[in-house]
Amino acid sequence: MSETIMNQFVIGDKVATLPIVQGGMGIGISLSSLASAVANEGGIGVISAAGVGMFEWETNDFNYNNVSGLRKQIKKAKKMTKGLLGVNIMVALTNFNELVTASIEEGIDFIFAGAGLPLGLPGLLEGNTHTKLVPIISSGRGAKIITQKWLRKYDYLPDAFVLEGPLAGGHLGFKNEQLEDEDYDLKKLLKEVLEALKPFEEQYNKKIPVIAGGGIYNGSDIKYFLDNGASAVQMATRFVTTTECDASDGFKQSYIDAKKEDIVIIKSPVGLPGRAINNPYLEDVKAGLKHPFTCPYNCIITCKKEEAPYCITLALLNAKKGKMRNGFAFAGSNAYKADKIVSVKELVNTLKEEYNQS
Repeated sequence: MSETIMNQFVIGDKVATLPIVQGGMGIGISLSSLASAVANEGGIGVISAAGVGMFEWETNDFNYNNVSGLRKQIKKAKKMTKGLLGVNIMVALTNFNELVTASIEEGIDFIFAGAGLPLGLPGLLEGNTHTKLVPIISSGRGAKIITQKWLRKYDYLPDAFVLEGPLAGGHLGFKNEQLEDEDYDLKKLLKEVLEALKPFEEQYNKKIPVIAGGGIYNGSDIKYFLDNGASAVQMATRFVTTTECDASDGFKQSYIDAKKEDIVIIKSPVGLPGRAINNPYLEDVKAGLKHPFTCPYNCIITCKKEEAPYCITLALLNAKKGKMRNGFAFAGSNAYKADKIVSVKELVNTLKEEYNQS
């Protein structure tokens, strides 16, 4: 293999030798095992805070479980790597502030915050300069709003942004009709975000890196976005089919078995469209069959639990455990391309080869 020419990725005083951020995948798909493996390859490994404590305690104290579980996962990951680690925390989580505070106290390198605008995030730093704050956005407008608000209220320039396009897996920051609209193509959105940030960069003489994500699957994709202004890329789907991914074998197998037509858009109980792999559970939901539940978690602010045909947290928890008849897997638009399980090291080497050949 010829030597890779990917640039290192710099955010403030932190340097990743591999410009790849492993996307956070909730309800136990990206925990300490996957995050540490990616960090050991020079990328940024990310633990998802969504439902992070649901696998180890019998109590239904959602807040306690998840804050304690997140601390435990960060500690575990730090024992397995000296590389860079982040946490992905959804703004829509009812215990967002507690999860952020716990992450900062545990010395996490990055907080990636999406599913809402994290307008008050810098106020939780309380003078900490180690942890970098990276909002997840879907437009130049979102980048501008957050930057203006943070500067006005906290005199804080965002350390970087993740721009997540409409081809991502999981919950999407777009309306259904925008998902296939060329105006919302990630390539177009990247230009828009770079333009929106340029005045702030010039005024403060400081680069605000943009990490492009959503549908990025191979080294050729990475090269395109790095060549066109992104400082790094975010990849999640391709890391699911690795030995170190924290999901069950059944969850990973659903990716390998999936065909292109199996990747579908669903309406989530939390009020957002989502991309997932179709299966009998989702067919039941589509047919109007309800999976009755009493909400045990009260986890997401926007969840319409009284009207919901199922509990998305329970469905994703079952999928994490491999109980696919009682749940489903979120996945990006290219999930059907997976054909085998490989190690994170093998995957990174493949991405480097693809990059060099493109």
